[in-house]
Amino acid sequence: MESLQREIADNAVFADRFGFDPATVRTPSEPSQQQLTTTARDADSTASVDAPLVAGVDQAFLDDRAISAVVVLQAGDVVERAHAVTDLSIPYIPGLLAFREGGPIVAALETLDRTPDLLCLDGSGRIHYRQAGLATHIGVGFDTPSIGIAKSLLCGTPHESVDGRPTGWRTPIEADDDVDCTDGTVIGYAYQSRQYDSPSRHINPLYVSPGHRVAAETTTDLVAALCDGYKLPEPTRLADSYAAEIKAELS
Repeated sequence: MESLQREIADNAVFADRFGFDPATVRTPSEPSQQQLTTTARDADSTASVDAPLVAGVDQAFLDDRAISAVVVLQAGDVVERAHAVTDLSIPYIPGLLAFREGGPIVAALETLDRTPDLLCLDGSGRIHYRQAGLATHIGVGFDTPSIGIAKSLLCGTPHESVDGRPTGWRTPIEADDDVDCTDGTVIGYAYQSRQYDSPSRHINPLYVSPGHRVAAETTTDLVAALCDGYKLPEPTRLADSYAAEIKAELS
């Protein structure tokens, strides 16, 4: 598995190789329930044709099954939702998450009618021991620009302390002895997407990193553009809610 991850990392492009203008990835307004359930035809009438299709991907778990949810936005409108429920065959092993969750995510993405221009995944990209986190696996597999958005730091060292930082703050995550590349290489960023005003309460930063065909700094810019006053970017926040919705139905 580790040798395969190194091969995936070798095939990954950690530089900007996408066909859309990053400035067109805008912060959406809060979608209504009607938007969440709108048909693709109705959504197309309001979405800008110039804006990229941004897919948020997240999962929920029920017994030994994974519920993989995908929500696709264009210019702030939800234009498609899809999900897949699949059995899990591999236990959780740190650093090998893609082998446990990658298959279920692929199954959900393959049901989409649209082809996303950008994939936002709940997990790591280049911030990984072998530079091949979940977002790298999926991005390389579909040859689609992808970014990893993690709530905790798997490896690497922040250039500065991340404690108690204000909204909008960022610092590079640099490779160290735990990462299979040259020490000091910028493999991602800590990004403070939201913070409380009170000095007694703190929100931890996100750890964002390129999966495929996106540079580390651009990854952070895209995540910043997609946040809407919440900690998580809107595509993955909606995918998380959608996964929870499906789980409740199955339960």
